[in-house]
Amino acid sequence: MADGKQNRAMIRRILKIAFLLSIVSGWALAQQPTPAAAAGKEQSAGTPSSTTQATSFTKSTQPTLTTSTIKVPVYYVDVPLTVIDKKGRMVIMMTKDEFNLYEDGKPQTITYFSRETDLAMRIGLLIDTSNSIRDRFRFEQQAAIDFLTDTIRRGKDQAFVLSFDVAPLINQDYTDNVEKLANAIRALQPGGVTSLYDAIFLACRDKLYFFPPPEPYLRKVMILISDGEDNHSEHTREEALAMAQRAGVTIFAISTNRSGAEERGDKVLKRLAQETGGRAFFPFEASDLGADFRAIASDLRTQFLIDYVSTNTARDGTYRAISVVPNDKTLTVRAKTGYFAPSQ
Repeated sequence: MADGKQNRAMIRRILKIAFLLSIVSGWALAQQPTPAAAAGKEQSAGTPSSTTQATSFTKSTQPTLTTSTIKVPVYYVDVPLTVIDKKGRMVIMMTKDEFNLYEDGKPQTITYFSRETDLAMRIGLLIDTSNSIRDRFRFEQQAAIDFLTDTIRRGKDQAFVLSFDVAPLINQDYTDNVEKLANAIRALQPGGVTSLYDAIFLACRDKLYFFPPPEPYLRKVMILISDGEDNHSEHTREEALAMAQRAGVTIFAISTNRSGAEERGDKVLKRLAQETGGRAFFPFEASDLGADFRAIASDLRTQFLIDYVSTNTARDGTYRAISVVPNDKTLTVRAKTGYFAPSQ
């Protein structure tokens, strides 16, 4: 896996160097003097002048070309994805030639493709502590602790805990210490109204948005435990979703709805997950929570990663739709549905 990361970094460096060389070569050719201009410079090289010359001369009167570093930013779009076969099993062996990639309906060239099982992760655990989730709260707390215990690798992964009712609150900032995370989760108490969209927006903006993007790629994940209802946020659902997409966050949602019927909040959780390349789970029994968390852990460790440079070079901050289509039509790809282009 270390070789894969080194190869990915090498590809990026080669592309940048080739692009810079093409620019510098063209610029240097444009600076070549005409024969007449060269002759004029040779005749006047030893003549004092009261004006400042743009060209410096050595003792042999040969001109020295002064250059400055030209930085050309190259923006890579990262698309983590999971592939499922018709029986619902994860596919772990594929190549980039087995996919077609589109942005706003236009074909894109896959620059980098690999199976990623060892990526460093940043995990935001968002827990609804409003009155609406009181019934199974203790089961949810323990399932979340078990998930972090099994997932976090000391020195590599980090997580934070954020609870929300009247307002979002960071209960434990980023750490790889599972005991600190567990203590923060155990200390939570349900009660109050629900500010779901504010919690998602602030967690993505303040804790999961990194610019410029880190290298190597850092997996950013949100685990959202909620019934999907919101009655107190200042931000809208679309604002929360857009911020998650800007931050490149994958949302995994676990519903706390126990009615057995699909509620409005369940639809919200489904959309948040689908648009960001995650999954939504709807455990009916408290005992199902552990299995759902294990399924999330499996997803995080069994993924592919696609990189590409968009053919649309405009840095206009607009939303771009992404579609990853497998050649094998019996397979299903789970990936984010789009991203926001850089604006600088």
